[in-house]
Amino acid sequence: MPHKMLKLSTLAILIAGASQASAAVYTVVPVANADSAGVKQLANQDYFAEAQANANRTPITVSSTGIKPSAENANCFTGTDCVADDYTVTGVARRGTEGTPIADVTPYNENSQEVVSQYELRRYCDNNLGYGTCDVWAENQYFGDEYTDGNEQDGQGLGGLQKKQAAWTKGYYSNIIALVNDQRIATKADEFSGYTVEQKKAGLVSIDSTDDHFTTDAIVNGVVDNYNFGTTSSALLTNKANAHPRAFEKRGFVNTFTLTPFTLTPFTLTPLTLLPPISGNELVKTMGQTMANGAVKTANGLLVVGSSSFSESYTQDIKRHKPNLDNVNIGVGFDDKAYRACVTNPIDVYNHWECQFSTFANEAAFWLIGSDGIIKSGSIGSNLAAVDPDHDHLSFQASAQAVALDTNGDPIAVGYSTADVRDDYYAMQAAYFTAKSADLTSWTRTLIPGLDIKPGDDRDFTYTIANGVNSQSVIVGDAKGNGEKPQRAFIYQVDQGNAKFFDQLAPSLFFKNSNSNAAAVNDNDQVVGWVDIEASSGKEARHRAFTYLNGKAQGPLKAGGAWMLDDLTNDNGAANSEANSYRILNATSINNAGVIAATAFYCDGGYDNLSKLSPCSLPKKEVQTVVKLVPKNTDAVIQLRAKDEEQPFKRSGGSLGILALTALGFIGFRRRK
Repeated sequence: MPHKMLKLSTLAILIAGASQASAAVYTVVPVANADSAGVKQLANQDYFAEAQANANRTPITVSSTGIKPSAENANCFTGTDCVADDYTVTGVARRGTEGTPIADVTPYNENSQEVVSQYELRRYCDNNLGYGTCDVWAENQYFGDEYTDGNEQDGQGLGGLQKKQAAWTKGYYSNIIALVNDQRIATKADEFSGYTVEQKKAGLVSIDSTDDHFTTDAIVNGVVDNYNFGTTSSALLTNKANAHPRAFEKRGFVNTFTLTPFTLTPFTLTPLTLLPPISGNELVKTMGQTMANGAVKTANGLLVVGSSSFSESYTQDIKRHKPNLDNVNIGVGFDDKAYRACVTNPIDVYNHWECQFSTFANEAAFWLIGSDGIIKSGSIGSNLAAVDPDHDHLSFQASAQAVALDTNGDPIAVGYSTADVRDDYYAMQAAYFTAKSADLTSWTRTLIPGLDIKPGDDRDFTYTIANGVNSQSVIVGDAKGNGEKPQRAFIYQVDQGNAKFFDQLAPSLFFKNSNSNAAAVNDNDQVVGWVDIEASSGKEARHRAFTYLNGKAQGPLKAGGAWMLDDLTNDNGAANSEANSYRILNATSINNAGVIAATAFYCDGGYDNLSKLSPCSLPKKEVQTVVKLVPKNTDAVIQLRAKDEEQPFKRSGGSLGILALTALGFIGFRRRK
């Protein structure tokens, strides 16, 4: 009898080990791809005739941006109130290159706002990215994907900065749209009623966008309750001379969904535009940009944080920044005198192409939207002087990138603010903002310690930015190394020393000189983002999503641990399993239930093997997709994927986990003895 009991116990160990090792920590749930209904709206609209063939054959890429907050005390690791279907994921779809990213307050986070030409794109790449092919990168960003090498002006590129600059005479077709789950969402900027009286008085006559031809570019950054929010460009409009100006560069938006069940229209949409919270300067009110980056529900309504223009960049006409518009080729010359007059005669701004290149000083800002739809707004930051004393550099820049309610229920916003580095130059430095008054009319800006930007070419950082914050005032973000030095993800607990870098906390995952991004952190102190998985070698390195647990254990994730999400979605099954059909490229958001919004590669028949960088061989097809990762209520043993240089473990039929193999080895040793 004891002998039989031993056999049964051994068998139980084997079965338990096999079951645990074969289970993934996360289930991958697809949300949107190029075949989604909303994405097809972008694919189906006509494009420029010269590039239509490229538009038809070039796949649209989708990326995640955010995820809906979970209910209080929900936790998918424990199975407590975990309703994964309720967690809406936001994202964007792109056709071609953006040229200058809509998500940046100033292009490529350069305080100088000088990246407005192919030449400046090349300079930025040479000085900051260090790619061996910066000429190709710059041409791609300027002329668009699939541009004709050697005949770039033929217009065959998809997207690109030149298309935006040429819109005045050549029109424009959107190349980036906002997605909520898999549906495109419109904003107030898609309607002529979304433009102010001042803008119409300044010469705007009509809007170019229609239901099947839209000219706005938009990104949605999140969903809170029945609100979604983000940033949109102006639509292309028509002035009295039949040219096509944009009313502004960017505007923050909030869409409110009101549910009306059991009716012909089960919900109604109320789109809101977030105007600059300033008074006085007509150019700022007319053309100044706003951005909505983060939001949280408060007792008084929805608190939205972002940035807003508060002054034009230069007050001295002679120092206004004239763009170096090489290769624009649109049949319109650039009149420097007209450009200087944009600020002095703002009533005429939409009659001069040059005014489309106006630049502004931007401050961190908030908008509080009550249940009545009334918007209260104001500045968050310290509102430093718009122009440096010597007029040698561009103006003050600041932004709030995310917001949370701390343990006292007070808002804490994070982002960056300009630091004047010993009267040498302006630079963006990671900061957090706390409200000093209940009505939010007074805030305190605090620069995050350990991320100081110093003068001199040998300084550590070019700029630093805080991207996320949780209710315990834990902040995560990125510090871009000076010049070609890498971008390093950091974490910081308010009032507890200096910021810490992930390449110091988890050096096995964040190897020396790897680039990384910490995008978000939830109330369990779980961080998500991406990290390089190879050295750059003079080109953009491939990267993959990671998670780091700064707080207490969550299921099989132990405190202080860092993992590639590819390993946590690995069920160690067959090569054609559903779990092996995804590789997680980037994680952008995580809610308190532990559900992650991410961007992934999908191989339609499963990757060739289980390794991290397995090929997806023809005739199988690899596409980019938006997914959410839902924790399982499981005690799974994490099974790391094989490295590329290792032969993946091959099996047929069922599998034995690491505990089972260990048990077998132990049994074999006993027998030999």
